[in-house]
Amino acid sequence: MKEILDRLESRRQEARLGGGLKRIEAQHAKGKLTARERLELLLDHGSFEEFDMFVEHRCVDFGMDKQPRPPGDGVVTGWGTVNGRKVFVFAKDFTVLGGSLSETHAQKVGKIQELALRMRAPIIGLYDSGGARIQEGVASLAGYADIFKRNVTASGVIPQISVIMGPCAGGDVYSPAMTDFIFMVRDTSYMYVTGPDVVKTVTNEIVTHEELGGASVHTTKSSISDGAFDNDVEALLQIRRLIDFLPANNQEGAPEWPSADDPLRRDMSLDTLVPDNANQPYDMKELILKVVDEGDFFEISEKHAGNIITGFGRIEGRTVGVVANQPMVLAGVLDSDASRKAARFVRFCDAFEIPIVTFVDVPGFLPGTAQEYGGLIKHGAKLLFAYSQCTVPLVTCITRKAFGGAYDVMASKHIGGDVNYAWPTAQIAVMGAKGAVEIIFRGQTPEEIEKRTREYEERFLSPFVAAERGYIDEVIMPHSTRPRIARALAMLRTKKVEQPWRKHDNMPL
Repeated sequence: MKEILDRLESRRQEARLGGGLKRIEAQHAKGKLTARERLELLLDHGSFEEFDMFVEHRCVDFGMDKQPRPPGDGVVTGWGTVNGRKVFVFAKDFTVLGGSLSETHAQKVGKIQELALRMRAPIIGLYDSGGARIQEGVASLAGYADIFKRNVTASGVIPQISVIMGPCAGGDVYSPAMTDFIFMVRDTSYMYVTGPDVVKTVTNEIVTHEELGGASVHTTKSSISDGAFDNDVEALLQIRRLIDFLPANNQEGAPEWPSADDPLRRDMSLDTLVPDNANQPYDMKELILKVVDEGDFFEISEKHAGNIITGFGRIEGRTVGVVANQPMVLAGVLDSDASRKAARFVRFCDAFEIPIVTFVDVPGFLPGTAQEYGGLIKHGAKLLFAYSQCTVPLVTCITRKAFGGAYDVMASKHIGGDVNYAWPTAQIAVMGAKGAVEIIFRGQTPEEIEKRTREYEERFLSPFVAAERGYIDEVIMPHSTRPRIARALAMLRTKKVEQPWRKHDNMPL
């Protein structure tokens, strides 16, 4: 019996070494951890239960039958816990055949996807792979397609998170693209459909891996990535933090954690947050940090479309999604990028029963040919569609400007806002006073225009016209924002909305 147990332990040790010590050292030399080291950091200590440790590929073409067959076949799969909550994981092992995907590799990932869906628990994928295993041809492509199909089945049912920690190329990029969140590691990770060599051959462009698909590109320009971190350790610790904000599935509701932060806490500094000059910016993040529990806010897509802020916080220990215009960037205007970014975040929150708090300071949609040619109408409609479709609690607070169609789009009462507050500094109108008066009183003298502008400001640039019509539920003192939002969310916990039956909607993609 001892001999059998020793043989088992020997095989386990061999499997844990992946591609061998030399390849592990090469991985470390690049500033990267191995697949198992990453899982050790991501999961609670001692909680990882590995599956399919001894799986080997079955390829015999192109001399593969004469090559060593490292157990595990380039991916480590299993489950564990993050702060005591169950999650399923797979981590591509670059030390084994470059982490390339074979038929058996795909079957291992598919098994974990199936288990995660059956158990209704989040799944996290750690990517470090050269793509499909060329020697297996169509079998590896079929494996990709099986994974893609499961991504779609799980969408909106369980949270799916992808962390790109090395190369992620070709077919490998499409599975992360269908997950809820993608994060990258600066300088060591990149994503692209075709690499620099193919690009050079086809288009004669000469680009580096970083220029083509690095973290800086995907967090700022393409918006593929929701965030980037400096190294593997920081990335994995931040993913643990994100998991704490997310529900296990679409039926459990937002998680709750103990909080010592009084929900009725008032912050008198908010009374002076909005400047007297309506054209002077202020930092909306200051408001968010002072409203959420203990100033703990996990921002999503911080580097892309900075004119709108999206992320997770807690109020009374319970997760809320936060969407807010940012006056510090483009005056908080809505453009195509901001509309898409916010729409995707709103739809995630609605799918997973996370209440949404919206802070509004929006002067309108960004004008110009570049925006119109780029489809601003359709992109703006995505955010309008997302909010209108929500069945989760929606609490809105207008701090300053809420002009034109952008007022409607930002979780207004008219498209489903449950509780809509405004600060006394709120200005709710079709447009700014000067522009409105110059249209209404075109041809008048400058003195008359100035007089009419003051009249327009007094009559319309306030929250009270909207409040008189019931479009604003209450004009509140800025310092009482946290307690008013906390009480509104507590009241809305039992919200139920009946929707007409349909196979699925047809949102403006």
